[in-house]
Amino acid sequence: MAGKDFEEPDDTGGEVQPEAEGAEAQGASAPGPQDSDDAASQAPDETGEGEDTAADSREGEDGVPDDADAANTADGPGGAEQGEPELTVDDILNVGQNDEAAEQEKSDYETQLLQDLKRLQAEYANYRRRTEEQRHFEIARAKGEAAKGLLPVLDDLDRADKHGDLGEGTPFAAIAEKVRAVAERLGVVAFGAAGEAFDPQQHEAIFQQPTPGTTEATVLEVVEVGYRLGDVELRPAKVVVAVPAE
Repeated sequence: MAGKDFEEPDDTGGEVQPEAEGAEAQGASAPGPQDSDDAASQAPDETGEGEDTAADSREGEDGVPDDADAANTADGPGGAEQGEPELTVDDILNVGQNDEAAEQEKSDYETQLLQDLKRLQAEYANYRRRTEEQRHFEIARAKGEAAKGLLPVLDDLDRADKHGDLGEGTPFAAIAEKVRAVAERLGVVAFGAAGEAFDPQQHEAIFQQPTPGTTEATVLEVVEVGYRLGDVELRPAKVVVAVPAE
C-alpha cells in the first residue's frame, strides 16, 4: 500500500524497520526483565543506606543530653562540692558553744538523776525503819494482850506476899515463883516503888498527901503495881503521892 511507511515482511520473517526502531525506543524507555532484577538487587542497598541514615539521626538525637541529664551532671560530686557553702569562724564557734551547752545539759540531767536516786534511797530506808518499828510494836502489843490475863493473878500473889501467906517452903510460894517466871519470859516488867519521883506517864495518883519537907511530888505508897511489856504499858501504877505542904 502506498500510504504505509513500512514494508511487508520478507521470507526470512524479519520485522519492519520502522516498527523495530519503535520497539527499541520502547525498550529503552521501559525496563525489561533483567533491568527489573537489577533494580530489585539495588533496592536493598538503598534501603540499608536509608536505615543507616535514620540510625545516625537517632544517634545524633540521643547524643544530645536533655535537661534532666544536664541537671544530674550538675548535681554530681563536682557540682555538689561547688554548691556547698564555706564554713565561717562564727559557724565553728557556734558549733563549739552548742557542744558545751549539750555537755552542760547532760551533766545537769545526771546530777538531777543522782539526787532523785539518793532521795529514793533515803525514803526507802525510812520506810523500812518505820515498818520494822511498827512490826516490833505490834508483836509487843500482841504479847501484852496475852500478858494482861496474868495481871490479876500477879496482883493476888503480891497481896498474899504482903500478908505473909507466901512463906518460904510453902506450896503457894512455889506456885507464885512459877507464875512470875512465866510473866518474865513474856517480857512483863513491874514498875512503881515508894520514894521515886511521880511520873504522870507511869503513875496514877489516887490520893495526894501534903507532907512537910517534900519539895516535889513523890510516890509515898504503891497501892497497885504497874506493868509494861517492852515499850507497851499494860497498866499504870496506882500510887499515893506526897506533895509539898503549904
